[in-house]
Amino acid sequence: MAITIFSCYLFSSSSNFLHSKTRRNSLFRDRVKPIYSSSTSVGETQKQDIVIVGAGIAGLATALSLHRLGVKSLVLEQSESLRTGGTSLTLFKNGWRVLDDIGVGTQLREQFLEIQGMVIKSENGRELRSFRFKDEAKDQEVRAVERGILLETLANQLRPNSIRFSSKLANIETAGTSETLLELVDGTQLQAKIVIGCDGIRSPVANWLGFPEPQYVGHCAFRGLGFYPDGQPFEPKVNYVYGRGLRAGYVPVSSTKVYWFVCFNSPSPGPKITDPAVLKNEAQKLVRNWPSELLEIIDRTPDDTIIKTPLVDRWLWPKVSPSVSSGGVVLVGDAWHPMTPNLGQGACCALEDAVVLSGKLATALDAGPVAIDDALKAYEKERWGRIFPLTIRANLVGSLLQWENPIVCAVRNNIVIPKLVKLGPLLAHTNYKCEPLMKTEASQISS
Repeated sequence: MAITIFSCYLFSSSSNFLHSKTRRNSLFRDRVKPIYSSSTSVGETQKQDIVIVGAGIAGLATALSLHRLGVKSLVLEQSESLRTGGTSLTLFKNGWRVLDDIGVGTQLREQFLEIQGMVIKSENGRELRSFRFKDEAKDQEVRAVERGILLETLANQLRPNSIRFSSKLANIETAGTSETLLELVDGTQLQAKIVIGCDGIRSPVANWLGFPEPQYVGHCAFRGLGFYPDGQPFEPKVNYVYGRGLRAGYVPVSSTKVYWFVCFNSPSPGPKITDPAVLKNEAQKLVRNWPSELLEIIDRTPDDTIIKTPLVDRWLWPKVSPSVSSGGVVLVGDAWHPMTPNLGQGACCALEDAVVLSGKLATALDAGPVAIDDALKAYEKERWGRIFPLTIRANLVGSLLQWENPIVCAVRNNIVIPKLVKLGPLLAHTNYKCEPLMKTEASQISS
């Protein structure tokens, strides 16, 4: 959900802070069934219709969307297993529509609390405003979802042999035909009609397509997952605390876990810190005089679930940014449009990308290179108009919420939030509906 409300009002935006990367223990990964065992000889070239690079949310959602349409794909993941690290991410109703469409919504709902509303406070704990989501839109649905469980759920719906682990991409080149040749670090070669880059913010596939590195936006975030083995005591609401150049929030994820974040201004990302004890101490120092429940949640967070990340994004300017596809190579999710988490739409947009692209490719795959190229262009046209405005809005929301000017912050806390903000318009972008996946006669071959 957005870590914002005030700036959302100014820019007709929305709310939430999500998405993160932390290590989870190996016991969690053990619950994921084995999905791929490779017997390919080094130097042997395999032919595939569709290869997906990256087994994150975007990659697995794309693979599962294709699977629901009866289209096979191979997912390459450079890690030895699913990267189930991470805290949690918040999904709004547009994300849940996609999860329902690909058949995992019900299973995930059983594991995570539905968030009923949001509360906004000042740094001294004074309540500025509260909202109930159902009062603004009866069909709104908001839940914080553990990233690792989402990945596990998606992966376990795929066919056996769908994911190849320990498969790091080394090189991409055109094969002299309409196909693309991929070379892995271990020497394996794959020739594919379509390559879908779902390899995240620092995407090698995006780099190959000519996209620049994402840009640092001027603030960093600490994130973690507080653990309450005997049950967490909080109501199912998102709680935001706004200060000067500093903001924080927390939201219950399940009966025993609470996600939290602390976002702060910084002229540069600073040195990378890997000692979790140091990270925890720095996060606590930033909010040491803030509401006690926030400090308690941080204190209850296992050291190995705390991370610090610089926030980045990439603006896809028309006629300036590269096309999302070239030949049969295309991007999905953060690989194409990394955005700051201020609207809670990074994961939701990746899920939307997955079903839109899969629906267009399913009917084009057997029709030849021209049909595939037309499908990729249609995907870009449909999705660009959605993700470019959201990326800019998320950036502006974050910038405005990080204001340090005391007069501006006083106006925000005493006038704008208590008297002017309306939640309905702020969440209007969650009304977006993708076209549902529709099986065609040619695709009735799903396992």
